[in-house]
Amino acid sequence: MAYVDDSNSNSNSAKRVTRRRFILGVIAGGAVVSAASYRLLTPHGRYVSNAGERLLTLNVNGKPRRVDVMKQETLAFTLRYKLGLTGTKLGCDRAECGACTVLLDDVPHYSCSTLTHTVRGRKVTTIEGLAADDGRLHPVQQAVVDHQGFQCAFCMSGFIMSAVGFLKQNPNPTRAELAHGVSGNLCRCQDYNKILDSMMHGAEYMSKGVPAARRA
Repeated sequence: MAYVDDSNSNSNSAKRVTRRRFILGVIAGGAVVSAASYRLLTPHGRYVSNAGERLLTLNVNGKPRRVDVMKQETLAFTLRYKLGLTGTKLGCDRAECGACTVLLDDVPHYSCSTLTHTVRGRKVTTIEGLAADDGRLHPVQQAVVDHQGFQCAFCMSGFIMSAVGFLKQNPNPTRAELAHGVSGNLCRCQDYNKILDSMMHGAEYMSKGVPAARRA
């Protein structure tokens, strides 16, 4: 009977087991690190309150929203991927393009550079929260529809939020003032003239009301 050397087979099997155990160890280690933010103890065994609070209640579009948030998580990530408010866009993701603009207490902010845990107790408004309860669009939104203010419209929600925030403080701006008010937003289609035209009509709609023929 011929002798079969199975040493290579046993060696390969051991390697596979080792690799599998290594992967399981990485997964388990990640779970431990993630769970550590829920409860941290000092060297003397005392519980540190609020050391890693994750379950937060946010005021989003006038409603309390309970959400599990990591300490390093941005508001843009929370809104899009945990609350499903995908009208807030992620463009540059480094506070340059303005596509992620939301209102915090009626003031425009880049949500991609705002940590979620810093907005507790503040009023967060996204593009989804501008329309009236009966579905009527905000005057600035209606003006964009009426005057076809955008080309691809990826940047549209950020521009609208910036314009709404600016018009709350300056309801009757000149074209130059409104251009300055939305200057923190970029349009990669470079359709700025049409954008400003629609925003100026939005200012008019806000001060005088949306014309009956234009109401959606």
